[in-house]
Amino acid sequence: MSHIEKTIDSTRIFEGKVVRLRRDTVELENGKQTFREVIDHPGGVSILAMDEEGKIFFVRQFRYPFGRMLLELPAGKLEPGEDPADSGRRELREETGCTAGRFVPMGKLIPTCAYDTEVIHLFFASELTRGEQDLDENEFLSVERYTLDEALQMVLDGEIVDAKTQIGLLKYQALRNAGRI
Repeated sequence: MSHIEKTIDSTRIFEGKVVRLRRDTVELENGKQTFREVIDHPGGVSILAMDEEGKIFFVRQFRYPFGRMLLELPAGKLEPGEDPADSGRRELREETGCTAGRFVPMGKLIPTCAYDTEVIHLFFASELTRGEQDLDENEFLSVERYTLDEALQMVLDGEIVDAKTQIGLLKYQALRNAGRI
């Protein structure tokens, strides 16, 4: 059985630098109408970059909505029309100073499907060449490196709470165990 909601009307409520908010009137499969508030987001990338020592690059930065520092995989927002792999390479270089000789897609994730259109593209990067960070003017972060086992323990201990980072670590582990990376 297919459960579909038909859009009757859509009203833009807010347009910001990163996201837009709209309120849609939808018709449900039983014929009744209701509202859906949707955040339109251009999408993003997240990169699990591993060096020759088997250590994964992380960034620690202040996340305003939560009022604290979070440990995350390097990541960023897609620019309009930008190829996700190009975005991933750019974000990796900007945030860590690294370029990758090997850059492998690990799939996509939808972080909040109930009200947000964001899709995050996951990548594995290796054969790294280190250089200088090229942070945006208003971007402040520090780079840290951990083994996969250390990072997974930090997930279990509640130190890594960012969903894209948790999924990226698990996806890498599953692909590695399957011999696909």
